[in-house]
Amino acid sequence: MDELTTEVLVVGGGTGGTAAALQAARRGVQTVLVSEHSWLGGMLTSAGVAAPDGNELLAFQTGLWGAFLRELQHRQPQGLDHGWVSFFTYDPRIGAEIFADWAQALPNLQWIVGGAPLAVGRRDDRLTYVQFAHLRVYAHLILDGTELGEVLALGEVPHRWGWEWQAEWGEPSAPVAANELTQRYPVQVPTWVVILQDVGEGNSAPAIPPPPIHTPEKFAGAWEQYGAETFLNYGRLPGDRFMINWPIHGNDYGEGIDRLLQSPQAAAEFLQESLWHSQSFACHIQTQLGRRYGLADIFPHALSAYALHPYYRESRRLQGVTTIREQDILPMPQGRVAALPLDATGSVQAIALGNYANDHHYPNYDLPLTSKSIRWGGRWTGTPFTIPYGALIPATVDGLLVCEKNIAVSHIANGATRLQPTVLGIGQAAGMAAALCIERRCQPRELPVRLLQDALLTDPLAPLAVIPLFNLPPYHPQWLTWQQYYLDHPDAYPPDGNAPIAAQPSSPTLTTQAWDQDWTGVFHRHGEQHYTITLQRPHRLTVGTLALVTLRNEVDNQLARLTTGQRISVQGRYNPSGNWLLVEAINVLPENSSSLS
Repeated sequence: MDELTTEVLVVGGGTGGTAAALQAARRGVQTVLVSEHSWLGGMLTSAGVAAPDGNELLAFQTGLWGAFLRELQHRQPQGLDHGWVSFFTYDPRIGAEIFADWAQALPNLQWIVGGAPLAVGRRDDRLTYVQFAHLRVYAHLILDGTELGEVLALGEVPHRWGWEWQAEWGEPSAPVAANELTQRYPVQVPTWVVILQDVGEGNSAPAIPPPPIHTPEKFAGAWEQYGAETFLNYGRLPGDRFMINWPIHGNDYGEGIDRLLQSPQAAAEFLQESLWHSQSFACHIQTQLGRRYGLADIFPHALSAYALHPYYRESRRLQGVTTIREQDILPMPQGRVAALPLDATGSVQAIALGNYANDHHYPNYDLPLTSKSIRWGGRWTGTPFTIPYGALIPATVDGLLVCEKNIAVSHIANGATRLQPTVLGIGQAAGMAAALCIERRCQPRELPVRLLQDALLTDPLAPLAVIPLFNLPPYHPQWLTWQQYYLDHPDAYPPDGNAPIAAQPSSPTLTTQAWDQDWTGVFHRHGEQHYTITLQRPHRLTVGTLALVTLRNEVDNQLARLTTGQRISVQGRYNPSGNWLLVEAINVLPENSSSLS
């Protein structure tokens, strides 16, 4: 068996593991990344979720997440605004190319493909190596970036799997005791994503063969409430393709999900059933909607329309120094942001941020959850919250950090922390922490969190926000000043999430590839944060009334000041899937103006 020794070992090339390896190597430490699959990026690429959720506002497009979006815009000339579930949809092959290019550009990052951890070495309370089929890697620090927290299990690191009852942490949405839902689905269920191809009206794609277990009856009414076109456009990708990751009588699958932890054979049985379930759904879609829709050729294996592995929503979860609970992701009273996490000395522990709603997936069950959604930019988004550094550190074990969905988080709060941009931030923070620990020759629990925060904020390639502020985009000249100010003065952190700054400077567009000019019409306000424009004559792309949405704070403020009946000219990108204009700028027209679109 071959052996390697390195400073930092990252196990798993998923979203968090990829980010961790990139950041550690960019900081200059010797890093080995062992990925099970040939694509890096996990949820964002190899799992096929090319429509990421959360951290969509321009102010939250920081760190490796912001860099990834900008590189996608550069490499995908069709733009990113195609579906309606996300503002960013892309060909997953492009995402995989970006992460591979970034990894291969780093001479101190050794990327090894095809390895799943089989054993973990431990000396007293410190992890020392990870063994793969034909390789053992010794490391000063090991990072668990696996999809299901495999290093935690193999290293006998204390962790959780499943629900916690309300008595444990007083979470408002946690069940009081076991019930039918908790017994059937101990964790959120995964989805095996499939990508369909529209071959065009009048053309016929090859028939999608039904799998050995074909259950079309499970999908009855899947898109009944939406209509077929809206259903397909949910995850519309460029190139007339559709990402199928549909929760309503769709391809979520969780029957006997505990098998993932029982044995390799039991896990293989579950995975085979999950894949067949998605194949059955694809066959059902084609049967119902016609041969115009077939399987796309995307992923590098024989079943090329199906992702390389499932989209896992929940993992084994670390028992850490700090545990994120539901209360920690909910807004402050009369506020729009969650409170900052503080340690016993009153120091801010935040090292990454998220803002997605608390979203749980259980087929045919609806879990009532305390709302953390807010209206912003003409649409629904989520309360911003932060990830504390202690959630990455084992409570009792050294030599290890976690950097995926396996952080120390409750089952309930995992519904918000599991999203792709947040996990990229978690991975980036873990990679930076590992590098700083190597530099200082210390263990993760000994690393001053302020040192980590300042390193993330001042990273020369991908500075990462750690304090959520709606009105401070990363290009603002005072961005760093106010990030550090609230680290020093957490008591001054504003409940509305806005720093007291002057008007923002203009910037190049970071949210869309290009905009269509001169959308002119009459503005209408329909309620709180609900805006439309009625075009005054047919536009070359569409007619009628469109919703107005934005990811820019200055435009959000302008929309809030407009009154019904005002004539406006909008710069933005039209999204037919969502029937909206993603607004970059607005000009209010004089009443006697005759400018028409």
